[in-house]
Amino acid sequence: MSTEVHPIGPRLSAERAAPKAEGKVELGRPAPTHPLGVFDSGVGGLTVLAECIKQLPHEDIIYLADTNRVPYGGRPPQEIIKINQEILDYFLEREVKMVIMACGTSSSIAYPVLKDKYKIPIVALIEPGSRAALAATRNLKIGVIATQGTIESGAYQNLIKHLKKAAEVYVEACPLFVPLIEGGFVEAEETRKVAREYLKPLIEAGIDTLILGCTHYPHISKILQEIAGENVVLINPAEEAVSDAKKILKKAGNLNPAGAEAKYEFVVTGSSVQFQDLGSRLLGRPIVGAKFIKLGV
Repeated sequence: MSTEVHPIGPRLSAERAAPKAEGKVELGRPAPTHPLGVFDSGVGGLTVLAECIKQLPHEDIIYLADTNRVPYGGRPPQEIIKINQEILDYFLEREVKMVIMACGTSSSIAYPVLKDKYKIPIVALIEPGSRAALAATRNLKIGVIATQGTIESGAYQNLIKHLKKAAEVYVEACPLFVPLIEGGFVEAEETRKVAREYLKPLIEAGIDTLILGCTHYPHISKILQEIAGENVVLINPAEEAVSDAKKILKKAGNLNPAGAEAKYEFVVTGSSVQFQDLGSRLLGRPIVGAKFIKLGV
């Protein structure tokens, strides 16, 4: 298998535009060659993109980083829903065949409200992450770290208890993680110090499984694993979520044919230079040609 690193840049047509429909939002029938839409408030969703590259190597992808409004976690639910509508509408104009919400806050707050308003599949992270945690746990003590918005929504707590009544769920909001990661402090001592404080009550509760409930957090998984200990299983919901996406595409006959060369495009609502620099470091391969876009105007 080749290990050559290729720059990732905008090689998708920018002219895939469809008129918005009245009522339920829809577009023409998606074709296998249409791209996937993947979005997050910033670089966190790159952990999901990495999983897409691994599991869906032939799929064209448009990655949207809403860096002008990062972080989402402390915003009111109605604002998060509005932001997600703007992003989903943008993806419809680009004629994507599926959207993956590569954001824990969007998945917990906006997904339940918007999932039935669009006629393309939308894949979120809460159910895949919950299933993976329940499959991994040995003592049914599951920890969840996420943004304030995700924790307050109760999404993980409620679903895990619904799937397994005997499970015990321990949660911790981690509002400092996203600013630290977006600032590039992925291996900094300050990040390690904050992580110790956040994980302490979960470790004391005896968890054996920890859901990384924000897509930024896998970027610091090494630190988290060191602090939690080798007996605690870290769950990255992206792995199961992308597996679900692949099954949905396959069932609908919408997988891009094997042998097709995947093309990746990046659009940002903030600084493209900053995103490319940090994103390339975190993704482990060069990101080039990110384009600035305006949303909500």
